Amino acid sequence: MKILGIDIGGTKSGVILAEYDGSTVNFLDKTSFPTHATPEETIKTLLDDSKKFLQKHKNIAAAGINCGGPLNSKTGTILCPPNLPGWINIPIVDILKSELDIPCHLQNDANAGAIAEHLFGAGRGFDNIMFLTHGTGMGAGLILNGKLYSGTNDMAGEVGHIRLERFGPVGFGKAGSFEGFCSGGGISRLAQTMALEKLQMGESVSFYPNHPASIDVKTIAEAARAGDELAKEIFAISGTYLGRAIALFIDILNPERILLGSIYGRCKDLLYDSMMREIEKESLAFSREVCKIEACGLGEAINDYEAVAIAIYGLNGA
Repeated sequence: MKILGIDIGGTKSGVILAEYDGSTVNFLDKTSFPTHATPEETIKTLLDDSKKFLQKHKNIAAAGINCGGPLNSKTGTILCPPNLPGWINIPIVDILKSELDIPCHLQNDANAGAIAEHLFGAGRGFDNIMFLTHGTGMGAGLILNGKLYSGTNDMAGEVGHIRLERFGPVGFGKAGSFEGFCSGGGISRLAQTMALEKLQMGESVSFYPNHPASIDVKTIAEAARAGDELAKEIFAISGTYLGRAIALFIDILNPERILLGSIYGRCKDLLYDSMMREIEKESLAFSREVCKIEACGLGEAINDYEAVAIAIYGLNGA
């Protein structure tokens, strides 16, 4: 069967057409464009692209909509995502369903990642998995007992808000949070603070540019692999807090797999040792021994799978 995947992002949005044979996905077509300034403009472009696919390919079974939260998947409403200014109480499912005349299903990006990994990636064949976005922000999607767990009002998995220290980098509106220490934005802020300490003591910092706001994870990782001790220390700190949070998740959820997104996939060599030391120190051995921690199986292609996976999951009545 053919599936539409609709992705709504803070920077770019687009539509994917895929074919699903009950086991694997074959991507047939794709559009992408910079997200417009207003919801109305973005939705119009998404509808125009979707209608072109509907005209070109017959018998499209459903559409899956992937968007940052908070949202209400039951009513199909985008509530107020911080990366999408102006998208307040948008009944996106009703809008698209009325125009496209096919079933439409909505999930946030973390839940979409968990579903995609469960159907097609490293979570395939396991009933209890946790997917951590580990990108610009830090959120989680949970598959428990073989089904998506989204909580009472779609707020399950907002792990980035957990405070790991009283003070520390700010993430998810909270100093010392999991997102503050371990997301891409958090690692950059941690690097800026630690680099400034060195500079004020008259020491040079190899990765510190003229405009410190431009420090990003890629730059710090390159410096660490080139031997920069400060850059290596930054990743060791982030890895320690990553491990501290994961130890909590292992003890509370007792999962079979914890799958991490983009930063871990690119920087495992810099995070793994400090992460595992903390996990081994803090988590229960019985639970730790049955849980494998690894990069998500779909890698950089996960965004293509997410919206398609939402549609498939919705069609299955889950």
